[in-house]
Amino acid sequence: MREAYLSMRGIRGHGIVGAGAIVAALAWAGPAQAGCAMPAKDGPIVSIGGDVTEIVYALGEGSRVIAVDITSRHPAEARALPQVGYMRALSAEPILGLAPAVILAIADSGPPEVLDQLRAAGACLVMVPDTHSPQGVIDKVAAVAEAIGRKGEGDALVARLTADFATLQATIDGLPARPRVLFLFSVGEGAPMVGGRNSSADAIIQLAGGRNAMDGFDHFKPVSSEAVIAARPDVLLVTDLTLEKLGGIDGLVQRPDIAQTPAGQARRVLAMDSLLLLGFGPRTPLAIHDLALALHPGASIPAPAGLAAP
Repeated sequence: MREAYLSMRGIRGHGIVGAGAIVAALAWAGPAQAGCAMPAKDGPIVSIGGDVTEIVYALGEGSRVIAVDITSRHPAEARALPQVGYMRALSAEPILGLAPAVILAIADSGPPEVLDQLRAAGACLVMVPDTHSPQGVIDKVAAVAEAIGRKGEGDALVARLTADFATLQATIDGLPARPRVLFLFSVGEGAPMVGGRNSSADAIIQLAGGRNAMDGFDHFKPVSSEAVIAARPDVLLVTDLTLEKLGGIDGLVQRPDIAQTPAGQARRVLAMDSLLLLGFGPRTPLAIHDLALALHPGASIPAPAGLAAP
């Protein structure tokens, strides 16, 4: 059978939002929380969360970033910085030892007791809101820009993103079909972990003009082989790292459950960089564009004007 593997833009290495829900006018919102006087216009930044780090660089303040968490994989300069661990398993001492002027942390960062330790030590901690929607992207940009004293640059980035989201909405809303897409977060010896409703995967699939094939539960969850077969996906969506660990498309479609799906039989597999696909940061219009093109071959999807490809 014809192989339809598309390796999309990527680096080798959560309310439900439909495509029609992209709003043209997205409001500005400030930082969710600050532990000291804002804005921190100067001084070093510790950035926690790959989406947060991308925003800081998109605002032109990458030179101020002195450390990041391990999810901060874009741009390339961020990968060369010291790391303070995983966003949900932080330790206070390494961060405090860097004496940052401000700590920017995505809302899911933790654990809570470490955040309390940072605040008790007098650190300037800004918790950045995180919602998997175009509005959520705008809120993140607004929070970061205000926190680091770059509101003008933030306004400009918001305007570009707003225009990109609106243009994509107008096109994607007019597409005739909504292919069933199964997002496989991880696939190993046991049950595969897939994206259900109210997940970042669900949101990006719908924004790109697809339907989530696994919509009987919320968030990410391991499912049985029978559930995978019953979902009858037209397309399998994975991260590039997941596909690499499986040994490529052959390793994925040879699984007995995947082999019994329409997507597996047609070898229709899409692989994208995880941060681009699920990060809901300043490159999200690019992720919507690339995924929509792959889900709707032959459709004319306008490229985002706001940001260049990675």
